[in-house]
Amino acid sequence: MRNDLRNLAIIAHVDHGKTTLVDQLLRQSGALRANQQVAERAMDSNDLERERGITILAKCTSVEWKGVRLNIVDTPGHADFGGEVERILSMVDGVLLLVDAAEGPMPQTKFVTMKALAHGLKPIVVINKADKPEARPYEVQDEVFDLFSVLDANEAQLDFPTLFASAKQGWAVADPDAPRENMDALFDMIVERVPAPTTEEGPFRMLATTLEADPFLGRILTGRILSGTARINSTVKSMNRHGKELERARLTKLLAFRGLERVPVEEASAGDIVAIAGLAHTTVADTICDLSVEAAIPSQPIDPPTLAMTFSVNDSPYAGREGDKVTSRMIRARLLREAEGNVAIRIAETADKDAFEVAGRGELQLGVLIENMRREGYELSISRPRVLFKTENGQRLEPIEEVQVDVDEEFSGVVVDKMSQRKAELQEMRPSGGGKLRLVFHAPARGLIGYHGEFLTDTRGTGIMHRLFHSYAPYKGPIPGRRNGVLISNATGEAVAYALWNLEDRGLIFVEPGTPVYEGMIIGEHSRGNDLEVNPLKAKQLTNIRAANKDEAVRLTTPRRFALEQALAYIEEDELVEVTPASIRLRKRMLDPHERKKEMRRRDAEAG
Repeated sequence: MRNDLRNLAIIAHVDHGKTTLVDQLLRQSGALRANQQVAERAMDSNDLERERGITILAKCTSVEWKGVRLNIVDTPGHADFGGEVERILSMVDGVLLLVDAAEGPMPQTKFVTMKALAHGLKPIVVINKADKPEARPYEVQDEVFDLFSVLDANEAQLDFPTLFASAKQGWAVADPDAPRENMDALFDMIVERVPAPTTEEGPFRMLATTLEADPFLGRILTGRILSGTARINSTVKSMNRHGKELERARLTKLLAFRGLERVPVEEASAGDIVAIAGLAHTTVADTICDLSVEAAIPSQPIDPPTLAMTFSVNDSPYAGREGDKVTSRMIRARLLREAEGNVAIRIAETADKDAFEVAGRGELQLGVLIENMRREGYELSISRPRVLFKTENGQRLEPIEEVQVDVDEEFSGVVVDKMSQRKAELQEMRPSGGGKLRLVFHAPARGLIGYHGEFLTDTRGTGIMHRLFHSYAPYKGPIPGRRNGVLISNATGEAVAYALWNLEDRGLIFVEPGTPVYEGMIIGEHSRGNDLEVNPLKAKQLTNIRAANKDEAVRLTTPRRFALEQALAYIEEDELVEVTPASIRLRKRMLDPHERKKEMRRRDAEAG
């Protein structure tokens, strides 16, 4: 046992103040100089994390308090990154549960908390934003207790300590009426309540928990040392979960966490969380150990990818206008670099050398990758997401997700109806407090593609949905897709207001006047079930005869805008999303109308 060390994870819902709290702990522990400039929300280092307010990558930071080193690990809360949560929790001995004093515990919090309680960890509850006028700290404390009861917490876990805090103002107290000065109470409680890491006797052993790629050091694996001592330049081996040896290599770098920095050290002992470099083939959930070790450390397998998309070169008439990375060689190199540091993504080349199949855990995860690539200057064409089927004993199996939904009772009927249309099976239905119902479904992953936006509309934005991979099950049969056809441009140029005004009778428009369009680009949704080719460039014919009443100014309905994930969910099999640094456009896979007709006849002949 090491009394000079504490390892803990922070659990919090989006925007409950997790990253702001870590900023304060860094400042008040002296890990940052008083005049040091640090980006606000230092733990969310990725631009997308800052914008979306979500944690995508688990990160570790470290502070020192009264001679005890506190290693603090950030946990992702979204189920697309769920496999990471399991492994993070195996590294720590305690958790800090951060809850908003007005909102109370939310489903994203529940997902990680459920995992933490199952691991036997005893939480410290911090009710943050207690300075807000609408704060209700004691009610939220009761809600947390109710949540723990629902999640089958044991007696020791239900006897949790509570602190009231404002991460923004930099104070934490055990009594809301006490003087509000600093975070000392929180530091002291962590040292007192989080158990010191237990260490085992024996040679060096460590479980790889997270993986990232570094341009200078290569693959960097982070994990907690279970036993023994890791020394720089020593030779180690790695084994997979089943004990099969993968490789032998030298530890070229050993890095410990100090504040937000990773500092090279000569050696690290049991209980420490460290990052190591030097292993070329080892990945997450593998054991890194001394050559004398025979058995692997038990670990959670990596969740299998359930969704795939085809990333191909942008071949539209406007290709290369907005991005500078447009070749298949550049796209291939970027995807392989992503796969090296992201265990949940698999890359495969297709028969067409200009396209790559990218498989991942869900729409959000792949959407984050595409968004990062477009910001880096890439232009891509992306296909509709499709699920990955398996065949066992001649039977076709598809991935099933466990979907947990919290909705107001008045919206439960429409959610059950929509989910049943998507071949989902209701497993559980019970009140979850506050006039809300908890519904648990087992649903095919393909039925959930694009459903989230519709779900938010159906529940007036109040519903919360959480998904987790459950298992593979026999194919459930066809699921109805989009019911409406699309309006396709039959000309290339800039859209004209008069033409769009005339097209409004035909359906919903996606572009505004002045938008560059091209032949084969989707500019709207047809009000009927078939696709329709239209001319958005047609200007009004001017004559020298004046009408008695002056021309009315053309008034257009606001066009429908698509975010990246919405666009991916909207398209059908014969359509693509064109993604560039400046635009997201919908288009037909085949831009030429004659080619499209030929392809349709061929499909009809095959079906007939």
